[in-house]
Amino acid sequence: MTDLQVSAQAATSRTAEDLLAQMTLEEKLAQIVGFWEKEDGEAVAPLQGEFETPRGYDEVTKNGLGHLTRVYGTRPVDADDQARRLWAQQRRLVTGTRLGIPAIVHEECLTGLSAWKAATFPTPLAWGASFDAELVEEMAALIGASMRDLGIHQGLSPVLDVIRDPRWGRVDECIAEDPYLVGTVGTSYVRGLQSTGVHATLKHFIGYSASQSGRNFGPVHAGPREIADVLLPPFEMAVLDGEVRSVMSSYNEIDGVPVAADPEIITGILRDRWGFDGTVVADYFGVAFLQLLHHVAGDLGEAAGLALKAGVDIELPTGDAYLDPLAEAVRSGKVDEALVDRAVLRVLRQKAELGLLDATFDDEPPSGVDLDSPEHRRVAARLAEESLVLLSNDGTLPLAQPRRVAVVGPNADRPEALFGCYSFLNHVLAQHPQAEVGLEIPTVREALAAELAGAEVVAVRGCAVDDEDRTGFDEAVAAASSADVAVLVMGDHAGLFGRGTVGEGCDRDDLDLPGVQRELVEAVVATGTPVVLVLLTGRPYVVDWALECCAAVVQAFFPGEEGGRAIAGVLSGRVNPSGRLPVSLPRSSGAQPYSYLHPALGGDGDVTNLSTVPVRPFGFGLSYTSFTHSDLTVDAEAATGGTITARVRVTNTGDRAGADVVQLYAHDVVGSVTRPVAQLVGYRRVELDAGESVEVELVVPTTRVAFTDRSGRRVVEPGELELWVGASCADKETSARTTLTGGVHEVTTADARWTTTTVR
Repeated sequence: MTDLQVSAQAATSRTAEDLLAQMTLEEKLAQIVGFWEKEDGEAVAPLQGEFETPRGYDEVTKNGLGHLTRVYGTRPVDADDQARRLWAQQRRLVTGTRLGIPAIVHEECLTGLSAWKAATFPTPLAWGASFDAELVEEMAALIGASMRDLGIHQGLSPVLDVIRDPRWGRVDECIAEDPYLVGTVGTSYVRGLQSTGVHATLKHFIGYSASQSGRNFGPVHAGPREIADVLLPPFEMAVLDGEVRSVMSSYNEIDGVPVAADPEIITGILRDRWGFDGTVVADYFGVAFLQLLHHVAGDLGEAAGLALKAGVDIELPTGDAYLDPLAEAVRSGKVDEALVDRAVLRVLRQKAELGLLDATFDDEPPSGVDLDSPEHRRVAARLAEESLVLLSNDGTLPLAQPRRVAVVGPNADRPEALFGCYSFLNHVLAQHPQAEVGLEIPTVREALAAELAGAEVVAVRGCAVDDEDRTGFDEAVAAASSADVAVLVMGDHAGLFGRGTVGEGCDRDDLDLPGVQRELVEAVVATGTPVVLVLLTGRPYVVDWALECCAAVVQAFFPGEEGGRAIAGVLSGRVNPSGRLPVSLPRSSGAQPYSYLHPALGGDGDVTNLSTVPVRPFGFGLSYTSFTHSDLTVDAEAATGGTITARVRVTNTGDRAGADVVQLYAHDVVGSVTRPVAQLVGYRRVELDAGESVEVELVVPTTRVAFTDRSGRRVVEPGELELWVGASCADKETSARTTLTGGVHEVTTADARWTTTTVR
């Protein structure tokens, strides 16, 4: 427990234990559920139509309430008006219930606070592309401050699922395919959000992204070693190093056991092994799904008992299982009330940490909170710029003062194209078309017209994101034919449950650009006009054909409200691209699932006729300048339970300033189980002027090369390691070897997990 949490509890006159002792069963159950005020037709959670509309607020809260669900993020409401309503709801709990305990208010905050007119930042996939954990922490602190000012106590972010299959719809919510990058960036988000007094919530614990065939809710067949070595480390870092205060259980099953009903995971790993003492919340309707979808419970009361026993403390978004069905199960003796007490005590302790047990809400609610301040904009712009990945360039970029530019494509002049699935614009406003957007969102077309003030910019849609209509092709071809350069802006539309090409419940069974977009690109390329392809997507697509025929290709992973300006800046040369791929760019749909973290036989070789090598590897990204990495030195020997110090020189050998991402990879030459051919063990983003050279030192704890041995222990074995630095995981520009000495080291939570870096 942090000093802040201790001091908050010390200042509370009522204790969690005292309150629990006074509670009736109904008052206990009220503390472990949420209340969600929805209107008909609002679909922002899976299968929510299967559940009854909740009773009125006064009736539901007569015994108290644990959580208020998505007060600001369910529909477009004025923040001042909603704050006044929220304060009144909280006063009702304080004055109108026997124990007078306010509710925790939770909200989505993946790409910014999910509220009308609130700043919308780049998606987590863009965070990963930036390789800038410090900037992500700064962003999260801004998000948290907005939440705190509006009376929100808990954010349902970050997503720490490691990408395993790009066909899965929720890739845009994830950070990377590498667990160390996910862990460092995700933990930095936790630190930033919680620095403001708002509790972060890790999602989705555990295995959700490893679903069968990349299908949402699909069963997970990952073995215990993959779970321990790939999927768990980011969560472990956020719990132990980020001191996160909440975790969300995932929808999926692993080897036939739903996670929300698995005490070995939620209690055994999370609490017993890692010492987590916060709250575990169910993903929305996840407790009821134990009966409805998984069929491991005969009724909702049984489902509630399974979830409580596993360690799920709070049912969200409402009390479908934890209210009447659980009360009946407790009274009939089917569920031990001690399990209820355990969950209630955790919730009350969380409320004590948040200062809620003595809160009266007698103060005036906030008004005039600036949810999209210049500081929000500054960070959004910087993160967008750092996240853009230049995949190819024949010298056409940066553009050399073109007189006429054709801007073509379904995403060229569409604000929604800049945002991910959990942005307020695509998550909520899509269902309220009459509401104004409420944000300044320059599209790529608008931003490019402003950036290239001396050029004539002609915009043509050409086609939709995802249909078969080709009637706009002729106009697009004509516009490109008369232009000096054609900027084609293609990609995704993020949505929910089939309403988009990417997003929750929007999975793909192929990785071709949706609809007829490829045909449009090829038609424009055939004009002979140089084509710059800009991809606004939430997943990597198969675009090897575009890399061969287009003059340049820029990858943007939903770069947010300042994304249009960032893209225009890269095209003009005002911004030197510095993003690196956080996920491999696939060769084909049939080569999936693929990860760069594969053993030798997971790659190409003489034993198969099919290639798995991605067209662009993890960590790849071009620049308008050039960098060399040289003189890598590492300790000749290091103890298996110690650290490895590596030093490398990076030099900007070009003629303009730029940012490089120094990437240190390792390979365990001989292991008792097969090991990945490459594994990121450290990274550092560095800004260098033209001709500047610096030495980067990386002190790598040996836990970065730890793995689960044949007995199920996480260990570091003695033996030889190969290390290298290059422009991607596949580029061994400068390499060295070290030998780990001593006995087998069994890893514990006391071991360091972070590589520290210094620039000299």
